Parts: sequence; structure tokens; C-alpha cells
Amino acid sequence: MRATIESITGRYMRLDYKGREHRIYFEEAGQGIPLVCLHTAGSDGRQFRGILNDPRITRDFRVIAFDLPWHGKSSPPAGWQDGDYQLTSADYTDIILTVCRALELDRPVAMGCSIGGRIALHLAMEHAEEFRAIVGLQSSAHVHPYYDTTWLHHPDVHGGEVCAAIAAGLVGPNAPDAHRWETVWHYMQGGPGIFKGDLYFYKVDGDIRHRLSEIDTSRCPLYLLTGEYDYSCSPADTLETAACIPGATVSIMPGLGHFPMSEDPEGFIAHLLPVLSEIAHR
Repeated sequence: MRATIESITGRYMRLDYKGREHRIYFEEAGQGIPLVCLHTAGSDGRQFRGILNDPRITRDFRVIAFDLPWHGKSSPPAGWQDGDYQLTSADYTDIILTVCRALELDRPVAMGCSIGGRIALHLAMEHAEEFRAIVGLQSSAHVHPYYDTTWLHHPDVHGGEVCAAIAAGLVGPNAPDAHRWETVWHYMQGGPGIFKGDLYFYKVDGDIRHRLSEIDTSRCPLYLLTGEYDYSCSPADTLETAACIPGATVSIMPGLGHFPMSEDPEGFIAHLLPVLSEIAHR
């Protein structure tokens, strides 16, 4: 039986971040405009496998998906056992900029989902000059608490399974089974307490409702794409966010949930291609 070898290349980089050495894993494919993909809370860059493998995208874009420290194949820094992981807005922004600069990317496009969609708003607000465009998937300025995060890292429950259970409910009903279960599997593999630590940013530290008017889309175009079945970042949440940002472009994607690029890559890419085409021809 012949194997099909994908064109994705995976590598590690060692970089100094906040005075500590980090070993960061990233995958890339394609050439042209850099497109940096930011995964969801508790998961990793595998969520962008459909984007990395699509020749319609990689013909014009160098797609790069990296695992945040503590996630996927990226290791936590030495001494991690002496503290708890908790993601803040400042740290999240800094690691994205550090990776982009380490790879010497020239004004990349940043595309993030969920917590990545939230930090995309921070990047548009605070670092517009660093990016060619920002694409926020499942983006909102805040999230209404709807579950107790203490159960995500608790000795009485299986951490991977409880994290996956929450993720499973956010997948759209039309997602192909293979993609649905692969998305859930990624959550089952997350490190202890990592999903909970990410949600500190999503639920507490990253709330920027009062600052949305600072985003200037004339400096950096902003595109917001949200699945209609998401109840963590609902279409109403994204529309409310966009209403506070003059010039933001919004698209509500029928049939998709909270993980559009992972749960239904083909369905999502149909919405993404027009956005990337507009960015490429600006």
C-alpha cells in the first residue's frame, strides 16, 4: 500500500522568552504571505491541518501553525513543576510577537480561533503595524461564564475527558464524524491544567469590551468569521464586538461551530478563501 506524504514540514525552534529557554514546535506549508495560525484553548496547531494541506491557500500563503508553550509538542520551560500555568493577555501577545520575529516574518496575517480569536483583537488594537491583516475566528470581546472551570483540573475527574466533553458540545451538528472526533481527541491529550489556565485569559484577563473603539481597521484590516452554532462565542457576541469596531468585516458561517478549521475544514475554507483573496490583492 502506497503512503501519501503531506507537504507539511514540522520543526522546533529554541528561543529565549522572558529570560527562560523555550522549545517551540511549529508546522508550515506553502509560500508567499505569512499566515500565522493560533489554536484554541487547551489544544494545539494540529487544528489547522486542513489549512496547511490546501493548495488553494498554500499557493499564495506560507501557513505557519505553532503550539503555544505547554501545548502540543511545545514543552513547558524548565522548572514548570514549581508553579501553575495561567495565560495572561501580556504573555499571550508577547509569545506571538516573539515567534513572528524569530521567524523573521514580514507583516504576517494573524488568524486565531477562540482564545486565538480574542488575542487577535488585542493584536489589532495594540500591534496593528506588525500585521498585514487580522482574521478572528469565533472572536468576541468577552465571554459569559457558563461552566465551572475548577472541574477542568480536579483530582476527582479525568482531566482530558472532561475538557473534551466541553469541546464536544461546541462542535457544529453538521461536522463530519472523523473531523469531530479528531478535534475532541486533541483536547483529550492536553496537559493537566492547561485548558483551565488558558481560560483565565479567555474569561478574566482578556476582556476588552471597554477598549474595542481603540481598534483602527485603516491601519490593519480586521475580518471576523463565526460559526452559527457556537454558544461560547455566539454570532450575537461577534456582531456586538464588530459593531464597536468601524470597518470590521463580519461573516456568520452556517452549519459551523466553535472549531471551524478543525471540525469541518472544507466547509470553513469555503468562507476563508474570499477573505484571503482580498488580503492578497490589497
